[in-house]
Amino acid sequence: MPATGPDFLSLQTRDLERSQAFYERYLGLVRSPAGPPHAVVFDTTPIAFALRDLVPGTDLDAVAQPGLGVAIWLHATDVQAIHDALAADGHTIVAAPIDGPFGRTFTFADPDGYHVTLHDRA
Repeated sequence: MPATGPDFLSLQTRDLERSQAFYERYLGLVRSPAGPPHAVVFDTTPIAFALRDLVPGTDLDAVAQPGLGVAIWLHATDVQAIHDALAADGHTIVAAPIDGPFGRTFTFADPDGYHVTLHDRA
């Protein structure tokens, strides 16, 4: 049987509570009641998005950018407002907002340094 496509996305974090608060505050994500104690699974569709404690042997401080080479894109309904809130609070904006084929789009660095792109065209 062939794979049918992506089904789950999880990022390892240095501080699970800090990262959970970041994604809840700035992206408006809501925690799902599902999930093991070492992870936070958000109620996102169509693909589940989660944060988890570091897997033993993982050292995010040993790399310049976690997830280098992987593109993480999330859909949002008010990309500009999210950008403005992140910028106002001093968070790193990797690529300023532009209007393109995926609508209003920009990229930020989360608390662990992952680059996440938001776009507003469904």
